[in-house]
Amino acid sequence: MTLLADKGYDPGAIRANLAERKIAAVIPGRSNRRVKIAHDRTLYKQRNRIERMFGHLKINRAIATRYDQLSNSFLGMVYIATTRYWLKFVHAA
Repeated sequence: MTLLADKGYDPGAIRANLAERKIAAVIPGRSNRRVKIAHDRTLYKQRNRIERMFGHLKINRAIATRYDQLSNSFLGMVYIATTRYWLKFVHAA
């Protein structure tokens, strides 16, 4: 299992907790870190795709504000939003 996270999750305590739980950390180190820690840059770039997808989903007001109170209704709205986003690319091809 791997955790992709930004620089905010760089502290040693978080890294130690992840190592204790046998979770690989793909977290770039902060610029002021004394000991530089290497991370998998190609895998970290996948995090950007996930962040962009959340950004596209949050264009829909119902998703951004968690308008639906029931989890099934909210998940249905996420399905509709992702389908609309996907259809843009299918229609353009």
